[in-house]
Amino acid sequence: MFFKKKKTKVFEDYFSELQADMVDICLEYVENYADMIYIYCSCEPKMLSADVFYRINNMCLRKHKINDAPGEHPEYFTTIDNQKAVIQVLIEDLKSIQELCKKHNRPMPTEMKLYYNVKTGGFDADYKYEAVCADDSGKLPDDIFDAWFSEESVK
Repeated sequence: MFFKKKKTKVFEDYFSELQADMVDICLEYVENYADMIYIYCSCEPKMLSADVFYRINNMCLRKHKINDAPGEHPEYFTTIDNQKAVIQVLIEDLKSIQELCKKHNRPMPTEMKLYYNVKTGGFDADYKYEAVCADDSGKLPDDIFDAWFSEESVK
């Protein structure tokens, strides 16, 4: 008789689960109807930030503007409370990632750009580990998020 060895979760499993939770809340916000989800997270000393934008019917839109998407789509509930709820979950997951990295003695990304293709289920991510919003740069996470939004909008 053979016994299956129970798989023990490792750092990467927990890290992936937290990112999946980020995608899930952003997907729920658009009722599973979008082409792409773009999640931005910044984690630097004394500063945590997260935001999301979407590609719907080939148009990039910020979370409060998704009802402006061209073509057929459901009426999204873009209330301030719903937007805050999404950001709160992203921030809580980001804090959990911080704790996870500390617990496993791993470097914490200072920046995460997460890409989720709703139609294919494909996921990709870019991570940075050096300071992005250094005190002397004058950049804030919102500035980097805005630049990323502009970059993806022209694709």
